[in-house]
Amino acid sequence: MNSHPPSRETRYWLRNVRLVSVLLSVWFAVSYGAAILLVPWLNGTRIPGTGFRLGFWMAQQGSILAFVALIFVYARRMDRIEREEGLDERDQRDEENAP
Repeated sequence: MNSHPPSRETRYWLRNVRLVSVLLSVWFAVSYGAAILLVPWLNGTRIPGTGFRLGFWMAQQGSILAFVALIFVYARRMDRIEREEGLDERDQRDEENAP
């Protein structure tokens, strides 16, 4: 049994894979669930001011917007993870340029 703690690179990649897995699961749930499985139920609601049914809108626009939002979530979380693990490129660049 290995008693050494994992390196920061190993922790970084484990956290990265976990984050990607969670975000892909959310995207799958939104794109498959709300845009395919729940369309008949969601179509009972219309979007105010447009007249579009919510199920149709989720299938055409909602899953795409959810994916774009997940990209921003991923970028922010990865910035935080990189800082916490000491792998932030900005910090390394500043150290290299320091006099």
